[in-house]
Amino acid sequence: MISTFRRFLDTWIARAFFGVMVIAFVIWGVGDVVRRIGTSSYLVKVGGEEISPGAFNQIFERDLAIAEERLPEGRNVTAALRRQVAKAALDQQIAQIALQQELRRLRIAAPDAAVRQTVFAMPAFQGPGGVYDPAKLTAALANNGITQDRFLGMVRGQIAQQQLTSALIAGLAPPAELVDRLYRFAAEIRTAEMAVVPFAAAPPPPAPDAAALRRWYADHPWLYRIPAYRTIRVVAVTGASVAATVHVTPAQVAAYYQAHKASYVAPEKRALHVLVLHDAKQAASLATQWRGGADWATMQAAAKKDGGTAVAMAPASAKGMPDPALAKAAFATGQGDVGGPVVTPLGAVIFQVTRVVSGGNQTLAQATPAITAELRTNAADSRLYDVVHQVNDVLGTGAGLGKLPGDLGLIAAEGTLDAKGDTPEGAKAPLPGPAALTGAIVKAAFAAAPGTPPAELREVALPLGGGTAYFALTVTKVTKPGEKPFAAVKDQVTAQWTAARRRKEAERVATQVLTSVQGGATFAHAAAIAALAVQPTPPLSRERPTAGVPDPLRAAIFGLKRVGEPTMVQTATGFVVAVLTGITPPDPARHPKQIAALSTVLTQSLAQDVAAGFAASLRARAHPYVDHAQFESFVNNGQ
Repeated sequence: MISTFRRFLDTWIARAFFGVMVIAFVIWGVGDVVRRIGTSSYLVKVGGEEISPGAFNQIFERDLAIAEERLPEGRNVTAALRRQVAKAALDQQIAQIALQQELRRLRIAAPDAAVRQTVFAMPAFQGPGGVYDPAKLTAALANNGITQDRFLGMVRGQIAQQQLTSALIAGLAPPAELVDRLYRFAAEIRTAEMAVVPFAAAPPPPAPDAAALRRWYADHPWLYRIPAYRTIRVVAVTGASVAATVHVTPAQVAAYYQAHKASYVAPEKRALHVLVLHDAKQAASLATQWRGGADWATMQAAAKKDGGTAVAMAPASAKGMPDPALAKAAFATGQGDVGGPVVTPLGAVIFQVTRVVSGGNQTLAQATPAITAELRTNAADSRLYDVVHQVNDVLGTGAGLGKLPGDLGLIAAEGTLDAKGDTPEGAKAPLPGPAALTGAIVKAAFAAAPGTPPAELREVALPLGGGTAYFALTVTKVTKPGEKPFAAVKDQVTAQWTAARRRKEAERVATQVLTSVQGGATFAHAAAIAALAVQPTPPLSRERPTAGVPDPLRAAIFGLKRVGEPTMVQTATGFVVAVLTGITPPDPARHPKQIAALSTVLTQSLAQDVAAGFAASLRARAHPYVDHAQFESFVNNGQ
């Protein structure tokens, strides 16, 4: 049996069978690896550094939320906006990594003293009198979810970038000829004479006959259109409307006050004079000098000599101090005493307590209004969903809006509006709730089938953390768009026909004056024939408007080529004919300050162009690779 099997193994059939088996096992064994080819665990790789999908998602969601807040009321995030935000965020991250790699390659770094001085000088962290307030820094970091170490790292990176950018743009200056030409163009002064032909001054035409009015009415249908209107009944409910129904008793207020009494206690605060040094040895030496009786001015000079930083800190609580170790030491030191050194992320710190501000308590009576509002809001947040369920239970039966209970905090309204939310009288419809809710109501009103009772409340997310609102509506009447009957608008048609004829007559007179001047007549003679008064304009500039001279005329005058050339423009009230009377070129030599200011603006523009070009070259050199499949998932997610 075994010998027979061995002979079978030597045949081509057995060899082919085992060959197929080997190929199958190879494919099964490496199948996962093969399937992974073309995929990656990162979204983008820049010069060996990777950005993971999770890290990019945080940046993308933050930027998308900011973009959504900037949208006009009633506008939603579109796929195009998601793509735009994602592309901008990705480009920014690639540029940032490429720049950081270049900083490391060039060994550019920011010293600790520069970081301290930058943070202390930031206006956002300064209190009254320009004094650094650590509480503002602590609050800003907490509100943005950033640790102090991360923030200091961001500042350090920004300073290093500024060093590199400063080196790139050092010595940039626009050519003197360019500055001279631009200044001569912008600072040129022109004068003119002008004559005004008001529409209202034109003689009224003969009274139109019925046929003329009918023809005007037929030729201008858009002036007499009636938009589509819908008459609706709507019920809305918001957290604020529910809160208005919540009754808060004095006992509840007192209980809340006792449970949160620590919130109504003003903590003790301390004001400090702070010196930040590079190391503890320097700090200890200066602390000895300070304790020996040296004043603040002397200590500031000594710290500056050793490369340190001096800061006067406004009164702050322990939680408001920029570092826990500094806070602990400060609140263990008496007024007028010197403490430290304390090692912090900013350096070795010594300080003097210049003022102690005692804490205090807010009484129950003082806190009652705020506590009452807080309790109502808290109760409304939990009660809102119960109200929604109760309303939906009624609407689900088909009972309609008329059967809803009246004690749930519902807001009811009824009226007629168009697709813009305006009433037939032209005023805004008095819909309930904030703009996001009213916009949703108007949109739903023109999408709902007439006469259909709502089956449930619709949910509307309010922007900027405003919570959620709900509404339901019924369309009781639909007014189709159309044209106002001629009889109803006959007076309006007559007024508009008459105004058009006067405007045409004013245009004829102005054109006649313009043609006469172009034919060689003087402006004064041509205007006198038309019974028009000629008046000189004030000196005109390209840079700023001139009182009494319409902007269209000013632009037209600067478009003329030579003195004596006429022009004509139409304004909201008539036509204006003008003739250029003078061109005064500026003398750059007499205005060195303006030349210097223009040169500064051009230099800044050149610097921006150089920086942008440098960033583009860094990106190209880093050869960023983007996993487009993962990028598309950010764009298309939720679509």
